[in-house]
Amino acid sequence: MRLRFKLALAVVDFLLLMAGLLLALGLRLDFDQAAMGRFLTPNHLWFYGMASGLTVVAFFLFGLYEKVWRYAGIYELLAMVWAVTAVVVPIGVLILLAGGSFFPRTGPVIAAFLWLSLCGGLRFALRISSHRRVQRGDTYRRVLVVGANDAGEAVVRELIRQRTGLDPVGFLDGDPDRRRIRIHGVPVLGTPDQVADIARDYQVSEVILAQSDPAVVRTVVGACASTELQLRLVPSLSDVAGGHVTVNSIREVQIEDLLERDPVRVELASVGEYLRARRILVTGAGGSIGSEICRQVVHLGAESVIMMGRGENSIYEIALELRGEPVIPFIADTRDRGRLEELFRRHQPQVVFHAAAHKHVPLMEANPSEAVSNNIFGTALLMELAERHQVEKFISISTDKAVNPSSVMGASKRMVELLLARRAAPGFAAVRFGNVLGSRGSVIPTFRRQIAAGGPVTVTDADMTRYFMTIPEAVSLVIQAGALAQGGEIYILDMGSPVKIMDLARNMIRLSGYEPDLDIPILVTGVRPGEKLYEELVNTGEETESTRFPKITRVISPAPPPEWPGPELEDLRQAAAHSQDERCLELLARLVPRYERPSA
Repeated sequence: MRLRFKLALAVVDFLLLMAGLLLALGLRLDFDQAAMGRFLTPNHLWFYGMASGLTVVAFFLFGLYEKVWRYAGIYELLAMVWAVTAVVVPIGVLILLAGGSFFPRTGPVIAAFLWLSLCGGLRFALRISSHRRVQRGDTYRRVLVVGANDAGEAVVRELIRQRTGLDPVGFLDGDPDRRRIRIHGVPVLGTPDQVADIARDYQVSEVILAQSDPAVVRTVVGACASTELQLRLVPSLSDVAGGHVTVNSIREVQIEDLLERDPVRVELASVGEYLRARRILVTGAGGSIGSEICRQVVHLGAESVIMMGRGENSIYEIALELRGEPVIPFIADTRDRGRLEELFRRHQPQVVFHAAAHKHVPLMEANPSEAVSNNIFGTALLMELAERHQVEKFISISTDKAVNPSSVMGASKRMVELLLARRAAPGFAAVRFGNVLGSRGSVIPTFRRQIAAGGPVTVTDADMTRYFMTIPEAVSLVIQAGALAQGGEIYILDMGSPVKIMDLARNMIRLSGYEPDLDIPILVTGVRPGEKLYEELVNTGEETESTRFPKITRVISPAPPPEWPGPELEDLRQAAAHSQDERCLELLARLVPRYERPSA
């Protein structure tokens, strides 16, 4: 509150307090002028100025000139009660000791109620004035808020306070105990599944979701599918609790908000000690996962982050983003021994996150020797050098496609898991997880492009399901798993329930403001080479055990035969080096349990 306004309000308070004392005197003496005159002589007027002045000082000490009209409510009223009590009690004692010679003995009690009414009424009037909606022009929009909770209260308060032209007309909440209540004068009108009908009845143009529960978000998105309602979502509960909710922070609903589980939140500061003051190597640093690893580890106190990749443009982009941080761009291929040896000699990494890989399933089906060369032998070289240079941690990113693999990409990743387990070097581990929302080559960017082009959106099979995580979720759990790594383990991340790709496509179309099948057609194209209808997280014969982190599970795999991999590993290396695709497929089928090469 500006100083000029504070002073003006203090002056008005002083005058109201004086008026309250005079009115209390009149009420006590039935407005008998003769009786009142006895207490209004020049010798008594000091009392009225002193009492009013002390009360203004008490208002200041209790913070009433800091919050006044913007948030006038129960807490300000209580502060005013305490301030008035702090003045009335000693004044009442003083009057009693003086025998009521300068003011009636019961007058302070009456004055207290009048002060609260007059000064409280002033603040209530200021609050109403500050809450006037902008009801003219194109900026005026009526809004429903889903969630009569703390987040919903914060949203409505901010909408009213900031005078944005957004008029909250009601809440929607599924809790029957919250029916027919009002928050800041805004009523609860119904439940989230009634959003379309209520929006029509109240001429609402926008819905703000103050409940981030994916089930509630999906209900509202589905109910609004055939409407033109704009949907937006409040920030996280931590922002609400911290008082950081503003109108500008309310964002559009994203596909990540529709996952079949609650968002994964990891307190990295408590588990990232093994990265503090360490030299970190991130391979594939220009990719979706690798770049996010770089972003997160630089904020965990790493001494330096060597960002390695073979694509100069993507490495340049992440280096530009992290300019000012201790990052070192390094262009190299994981299969280039000389270049990798130079990296380890020059930068001496202590922790390695290996995210570089070919991951596109259909492309790798068409180029098996490249998948073998890059994914298997590039990783094997990196593990060899990491062990030789005694790195403290080596975390290899794996995939759910390595489970009972049906593709070359999955088989190559399973081969890496087996080689890492056989090596069992201290601090080495693999982390297995599913699809990552928004990563390059994933289904989400493809759907977005298809929707932007007007369709059709292509789905390979109506029953196909996949596990999904967001990029920050996956990376934070990978970093957490790194704290567990001891030597040759495989960890899997809690991916929640699998999501039907058809449902994902329909929800993305709805979030884009279209109706599936009506505005944007969905075309089922058939399963592509190497794809499975259902992904798994654990191989046949594998067992799992919990870890100290609730979202991370250790996989216990049966050990391969003692003679594995034998001379066939070198045969596979030579076949890949000479681009002998058929030979690569034949050898993969021998080396990787439960992998069967595709029929010709």
